[in-house]
Amino acid sequence: MDLKLAGKCAVVTGGSRGIGKAIALNLASEGVNVAIAARNQKRLDDSVTEISKATGSKVIGIQCETTNEASVSSLMEKVVLELGGLDILVNNAAQPGGPRPKLHELSFEEHLLPQIDTKVMGYLRCANYAVPHMRQAGWGRIINISGLQARRSGSIVGSVRNVAVSAITKNLADELGSDGINVNCIHPGFTRTEATKEMFEQQANLDGSSVEKVEESYALQNSVHKVIDAADIAAFVLFLASPLSIAITGETIAAGGGAGNGIFY
Repeated sequence: MDLKLAGKCAVVTGGSRGIGKAIALNLASEGVNVAIAARNQKRLDDSVTEISKATGSKVIGIQCETTNEASVSSLMEKVVLELGGLDILVNNAAQPGGPRPKLHELSFEEHLLPQIDTKVMGYLRCANYAVPHMRQAGWGRIINISGLQARRSGSIVGSVRNVAVSAITKNLADELGSDGINVNCIHPGFTRTEATKEMFEQQANLDGSSVEKVEESYALQNSVHKVIDAADIAAFVLFLASPLSIAITGETIAAGGGAGNGIFY
C-alpha cells in the first residue's frame, strides 16, 4: 500500500532511541525526510547515521529540550530550514515513569511537575511552534505518544500525565481540523526497546529464573501473548501520519496488544 508519505517532512521528539527511534526509522523508510530531536547529541548522531544508512532518506538530529520554549522554537525553525517544511509532528519526548509514590509520599516538585512540564507542556510547546508551518501548507499530522497508565490506577503521576495527553489531543483535533491537521494519541503498553533485554536479565537474576521465563510472564499480560515491539508502534504511527488517515482524528487508541480488561466504547 502506498501511504503517500514520500517527500513529507517530519520531526520526532525523543527520537534518538526506543519508540521514537523506531518511528523515525519507519518514516524514513517510507521516503519521509526526518528530524529527530533529543537532549543527548551523541545518541542523536549515532541514530542519524544508523537511520540514514538503512533508508537512504534525509535524516538530521537536532538537540532540543522540550521544557524550554526557546529550544522548541529553534527546533522547528531548524527543521523547516533544513528539511524544507514541516508536515508531521510526533510528540514522544518524555521522562521515564520512575517511582510510583502514594499520596503521602508525593512531591510535586520532584515527581509530578517535571513529568507535566515534559510530557504535557512539552507536547503543547512543540505543537504551538509546528502548527503555523502546517497551517501554511494546509495539511498536517500530529501524533502524541502517551501510555496505558491513563486507563488504570497504580500511579498518580503516570495516570495524570497520560490522561492529560489524551485531553490535549481531542482539543487540538477540534481546533485544527479545519486547517487540514489531524491530531491523534497512541497509548503504548509495555513495549520492547533497546533497554528491554537488560531489564529482563536483571529481573531473571532477582527471581532466580531465566530471561525466557521473564519475557513469557510479560507476554501473558496482554491478549496476543506477545511482547509488543517498538516497531509495532511505529507501524501504527505510519498510518496515522499518512494522508490516508483523514477519517481518524481526536482519537486515543491503545496499542498494547490488548493489555487490560476494560471495555472502552
